Amino acid sequence: MPIKWVLHWQPHAGTSVNSQILNEVSQCVESINGVKEGRWKATLTFYKPMLRDQSLAGEFPRDFLGISVPEQPNKYYFVIRAQRIVMEADSSIQNIMEKLQSYKMRVALNFEGFQYQLGDFQLRVGKVVPTHSENLRGIVMEVEYLPISSIEKSRQIMEEFLEIWKEALSKRSLPGQFMHMEPNFTEYGLPEPYTSQHTAVQYATVMAQLIASVQSGQAVRN
Repeated sequence: MPIKWVLHWQPHAGTSVNSQILNEVSQCVESINGVKEGRWKATLTFYKPMLRDQSLAGEFPRDFLGISVPEQPNKYYFVIRAQRIVMEADSSIQNIMEKLQSYKMRVALNFEGFQYQLGDFQLRVGKVVPTHSENLRGIVMEVEYLPISSIEKSRQIMEEFLEIWKEALSKRSLPGQFMHMEPNFTEYGLPEPYTSQHTAVQYATVMAQLIASVQSGQAVRN
């Protein structure tokens, strides 16, 4: 499976994300000859345990995430960041969880937007919105390098591509920048080569960064 980096938009202090930034980013991809190929969508769900005895709450993970990614429509991924656990399941697990009523969906977020081809790279630029809402919570970008599935062997070319991308984007003077926070995959027991479990862990990491930036933005305003 091709190597992929998932980046998130980090607004400058005192600013927030908006659809104008998303439009500018998409236009920038097209300005460096990115060819629009269609739409894409990933979903991230926060689950909470359904407890009859609330005193047991401390025994269950707080950040229990379920993630679906478009390249694996028949799979579903669970990530518990605190314990560095990632697991792949059949997508029918969602129906089983619904019936068991052991965990309930707390909030679900869609990552959705357009996919672009740029030589050997595939870019996906998308907004982060709660399901059944248009309230923009963030912007993400996937950078996929199709010829290589090794994290280490692709690192230099991925970094060089990001330098070119940041240079192109800087001409638009937007109030923020894309950040790449690479998780420590070995902590999750994920070796080379790259898999969709690596993608799920990256989305969980991006979500934590988005929550942190929203909270810090609120702190600045307050």
